[in-house]
Amino acid sequence: MGYLGTPIDTNNTFQSLAGKRFNGDASTTDFTLDVAPTSTLDIEVFVENVRQDPNSAYTLSGTTLAFAAAPGAGTNNIYVIHQAKAVGTISAGAGTVNADSMDNTVISGHDALAATPADTDEFLISDAGTIKRVDYSLIKTALTPAFCVRESGQQTLSHNTHTNLTFATEEVDSDGAFASNVFTVPSGQAGKYYIFAQLNLYDAEGNLSSGILNIWKGTNGTKLSSLYSVHANTNNTQNHLNISCAVIADLAEADVIGASATMTTDDSGTATSYGGDQGTRILGFKLAGV
Repeated sequence: MGYLGTPIDTNNTFQSLAGKRFNGDASTTDFTLDVAPTSTLDIEVFVENVRQDPNSAYTLSGTTLAFAAAPGAGTNNIYVIHQAKAVGTISAGAGTVNADSMDNTVISGHDALAATPADTDEFLISDAGTIKRVDYSLIKTALTPAFCVRESGQQTLSHNTHTNLTFATEEVDSDGAFASNVFTVPSGQAGKYYIFAQLNLYDAEGNLSSGILNIWKGTNGTKLSSLYSVHANTNNTQNHLNISCAVIADLAEADVIGASATMTTDDSGTATSYGGDQGTRILGFKLAGV
């Protein structure tokens, strides 16, 4: 037979009314319920089939029902009905929660994270239309491994001699991959790297005439980048010579990177590669997204 109105919900169920009976003995006032009601108005209490006034006949404390006066003696002459338990259990159907079902406060209503997420913090993404969760460690942009090291004191260079440069002070070494004056590409970190080197030379007698700075891979004979500077020194006035070079290089695991230099002086004497904040250094980092 047809009917008017909302169709019967056959997908969701409602909880049955819960109740409990007690035996009065004319002296006991406290009885223990199976469920803790929220207030006295959430239950109906009957003694000898007479409903009790929720505002004065009894009180509640957790699961304890306390009568103002002890009910008379009898078998099952006290019974309690939990009215507030008659609530529906509604489950949203699969695929029925969409953008129209949500308010912006689903996100804006929660505390904002005021720091960089931890690597294990998770984000929701759409992977070709399928929602998935992903750890921050897999999506963060980090230009690492990274290193920046410099000469801490002074290194003496001989005239017209190809010499590996020394770097004793580490300012940055994110992966602990710089040691013994060279950077070694860590396991699992092959890729494109930006490498920069700077050479500052000094000769107290002003005899500097030329210098070559190299960034090398493997040995100082395999140059990735090289820059040459020459000065026409006519009056022994060339005390300082500064050279820098850079390269973007494809590096494999265990590749070794260092820097070397060759310099000449008019008197065939020595010169100094000097350190400090503006002195001889080498730095590099792995490029992200390339």
